[in-house]
Amino acid sequence: MFWQALAAGRDLGRLHEIASILIRYGFGDMVRRMGLANALERAGHALLWKHADELAHLEPPARVRRALEELGPTFVKLGQVLATRVDLFAPEWIAEFGKLQDSAPPSPYDEIHRQLTEELGAPPEKIFVTFDPEPLAAASIAQVHRASLADGSLVVVKVRRPGIRPVIEADLRWLMRLAELAEAENPELRNFHPQEVVQQFSMSLQRELDFATECRNSEGIANNFADYIDQDAPASPGTPPAIIVIPRVYWQWSSERVCVQEFIAGIPGRNLTAVDQAGLDRKVLARRGANAVLKMIVEDGFFHADPHPGNVFYLPGNRIAFIDFGMVGRLTGERRDQLIRLLLGLVHHEPTRIADVMLDWTGDGVVDEAGLIREIQIFVDQYHGIPLKQLSIGTMLSELVAILRSHRIALPADLALLIKAFITLEGMGRELDPDFNMTAAAIPILRRSLRARYKPAALIKRGWRSAAEMLALVADLPHDLSRLLRAARRGRLEIHIDVTNLKHVGNQLDGAANRLVIGIIVAALIIGSSIVMTVPGGPTLLGLPIFGLLGYLSAAAGGIWLLLSIWRSSKADRE
Repeated sequence: MFWQALAAGRDLGRLHEIASILIRYGFGDMVRRMGLANALERAGHALLWKHADELAHLEPPARVRRALEELGPTFVKLGQVLATRVDLFAPEWIAEFGKLQDSAPPSPYDEIHRQLTEELGAPPEKIFVTFDPEPLAAASIAQVHRASLADGSLVVVKVRRPGIRPVIEADLRWLMRLAELAEAENPELRNFHPQEVVQQFSMSLQRELDFATECRNSEGIANNFADYIDQDAPASPGTPPAIIVIPRVYWQWSSERVCVQEFIAGIPGRNLTAVDQAGLDRKVLARRGANAVLKMIVEDGFFHADPHPGNVFYLPGNRIAFIDFGMVGRLTGERRDQLIRLLLGLVHHEPTRIADVMLDWTGDGVVDEAGLIREIQIFVDQYHGIPLKQLSIGTMLSELVAILRSHRIALPADLALLIKAFITLEGMGRELDPDFNMTAAAIPILRRSLRARYKPAALIKRGWRSAAEMLALVADLPHDLSRLLRAARRGRLEIHIDVTNLKHVGNQLDGAANRLVIGIIVAALIIGSSIVMTVPGGPTLLGLPIFGLLGYLSAAAGGIWLLLSIWRSSKADRE
């Protein structure tokens, strides 16, 4: 079945490359279990098993990370997404995935020049006053060049690598088939929803390939910060400069494969020495950065999902610039309510509130509720009496997620991204200011958002929305009932039940039935041939009836096939 799914010729070359890398990093057994070896051998691709396990001395997390790096951009991106799934992987795996750097050698300039000319409608040297052919940075999906406009403005031109989309699309097809196989064959993996994880990753990567989407994300976040001020800063005369800077998008030259944005001339987030030399206030930067990200998460529900130091710049006046909005997170109003209740429950030591939210996240999965609540109670008790300034939201969230992991509860994809952003944000704040207190920064925003949700105007708005939905449901009810009764009268009323395990059992029954039929045919050939051997007359070979010999040979071939089929099935069951 897996061979049939992977038989498309367009994926076989890439599949051979993937299988070879997995074998080299000691995952040959996984290649066999997935059926990749048989699939490639039937397609005429030989695998070099002599290189198996040559790097198996590395620890498993390091081996996986090295393999992902060698597998290419899709898998590097997958590792970066997995680094956000603190609910699925232990800390040592998360730390290893966090080492994946999205960097690559630059593409040849003639290819980049050709693609820019196609997208811009003219060569870049005719569009821009200056254009540097040497890239500022080169990643697996895109590379960035510096340019300038006629008015003297500096811009960055981000261009997608030529030919990268077909490679990524082939990898995504392979990953989805692998997830389907893992979920069908391994009941324990179903709790972690591998197909859902791959689907979320696929959607995220497809959006990241479309630079127009990144530009829209950037503008959306810029609009949310249009009137944002530092409420803790003293009032100053005139219009104060924006304390959160989002690069301006130049839409006249931006498209799916090219993004032109304002160049940010600031201090990179990793260069704290330069921050001190520039006379910037680290405490103010830590507080402003935390408040900005908390606003995006709690108030806007639309946030930068990867706020690591490489995507942050510090500007004069203790201002902060965010770049690279290829990966963003979105939270519904309901999800924000759950998040606020959870964080306030953590801060105020309320285990019941925490447990209620976590049980909401489990969905329809089977969970030991009593055991989960008991562990949450123990978790909350260990923080009881600790002063607020000593609490670390990042640490508490990490421990809480470890409880989820022990109960095999997978977080919804949007929340996994969110918790990773929280942990990254607190780490950045502590690097800037060792006394940074994420809890103290979060509580006022959480309380303000909670109050806003229950203001009379907000309650009335939600009430009207619920009433409108109820009226629409009631209005559609007669039509829905009419369709249901019409289908019943015509005998076309159907109930669909999808049970994954039954499909596997059905395949096993089909195989057993096929072997039984072959066995009956073999027995019939033996008996028939024996009868033919006793009948005189007819053509002979070496003194024996030819038809009898043909019958025996056919029976022997069928018997050998039957034995091989049984042996392969037994071997697969043992593995």
